[in-house]
Amino acid sequence: MINTDIQKTCTRYDLQTGNITGADVVHAKKHLGDIIGIFENKEAALNMKPDTVVYEVSSHCAVSEGTAGGLFFGTSCVHPGRVGNEYFMTKGHFHSKRECAEYYWGISGEGVLLLISENGESAAEKVEKGSIHYIGGYIAHRLVNTGNADLVVGACWPSDAGHDYGAIAETGFTFRVVEEFGKPMLKGNNAYEHNCY
Repeated sequence: MINTDIQKTCTRYDLQTGNITGADVVHAKKHLGDIIGIFENKEAALNMKPDTVVYEVSSHCAVSEGTAGGLFFGTSCVHPGRVGNEYFMTKGHFHSKRECAEYYWGISGEGVLLLISENGESAAEKVEKGSIHYIGGYIAHRLVNTGNADLVVGACWPSDAGHDYGAIAETGFTFRVVEEFGKPMLKGNNAYEHNCY
């Protein structure tokens, strides 16, 4: 027998805030104490409250992680703030399956998407409401909030892509995003150069 009822999904996505609720939704928070190593000024970080929430992630996972051919859908919310003059940011990652791509789109706020390939080719893209960012395979990515409000970014990626945070933890990105003269600027990352040469 064929079911002719039109089903209403119990999972909801708020187009204004990026908030995801309902079944198969996973929420996670990253506190400053969890990611202190990604910031250049460790002394400034140690003088801040370690339970400060730097960013939050919500993901709708309709299939199990590792499922070939599936997709995950999520939202990252990077809160405003700085460690020294360096803006709050996500850890950043490659995909475990390096060939997997991902889409990001700006929902609200303003920031920067840092990109780096495995051989060190780098780029930085402005993220704002309505911007769309295609992140190809073999490219690590990190979000940085350069504004005074939450940076909220949507994402869609393959459910078997996985996350490799270790490679970025070792080398970092080519650039850091810092505030200088009241505006965001790209600054060379000494830790990246030290680890790669």
